[in-house]
Amino acid sequence: MSAPYHEGELRAQALAGEISYGNGIRPSMPDQHRHFFAALPFVLVGTVEADGRPRARVAAGAPGFIGSLDAHSLRIAVQDSGLRAGQALGLLGIDFGTRRRNRLNGVVRSADGGAVLIDVRESFGNCPQHIVVRDVRAVAAAAEVVVREFDGLSDEPGVRAMIARADTFFIATSGGAHGVDISHRGGPAGFVRIEGDTLIVPDFGGNRYFNTLGNVLLDARAALLFIDDASGAVLELEGRVEIVWDEGAALPGQAGGRHWRFTAGRGRITHGALALRWTRR
Repeated sequence: MSAPYHEGELRAQALAGEISYGNGIRPSMPDQHRHFFAALPFVLVGTVEADGRPRARVAAGAPGFIGSLDAHSLRIAVQDSGLRAGQALGLLGIDFGTRRRNRLNGVVRSADGGAVLIDVRESFGNCPQHIVVRDVRAVAAAAEVVVREFDGLSDEPGVRAMIARADTFFIATSGGAHGVDISHRGGPAGFVRIEGDTLIVPDFGGNRYFNTLGNVLLDARAALLFIDDASGAVLELEGRVEIVWDEGAALPGQAGGRHWRFTAGRGRITHGALALRWTRR
């Protein structure tokens, strides 16, 4: 009954008073997941760096840049991915227009020739809760891509404002030998509060897998990624998570309940990163 979960996830479920049997977690992709990934113009990628730090990133391309050779492998056409053979990887595909999202965990088989080939280990869907509906469109690539790195949240122009107005972000965490996950978090605009270099995030009820919090119980390091709808800028943060196990999941728009605190150690903002724009409905 506990086969899909590692000890951290089982402990998180127990602390939250939840039970999930993981019936939807499969060792290969069903056809609907293969077709879903192939139709996406972007995908979120979670990895672990050589020193064990999780990293969250986004890969984008014209629909079809993701494809599957069969139910056990996925290919992403991307240049200079920074990935290496044997590296654990988590993927999140999300369609904001339909509120569908599917997850995939696996291992990089190869990363050369302008493509990453992934061996699938787990494939599963997530519920549509807390996904804010928006439409995506492609635009011309930026004439210049500017990358700025900083410590904490700093006073880098636009960083705090980008977080303060966000209704969506993504988090990558690792369970060590158990691999890496990348997950979506969403809520009312401004649901993430900022206190100095710390973000306070309510933990709304979801699919009850507790992949993220289970990983954090084993390794508190995490990486967050925010995307600016209007400019295509991408904000990456690295830091550590502390979980506050208040009774019950938090409720959208209300204080109280289970939440977590992310303290940023360093960050990177890339202006002109994505040739995509999103419009909320």
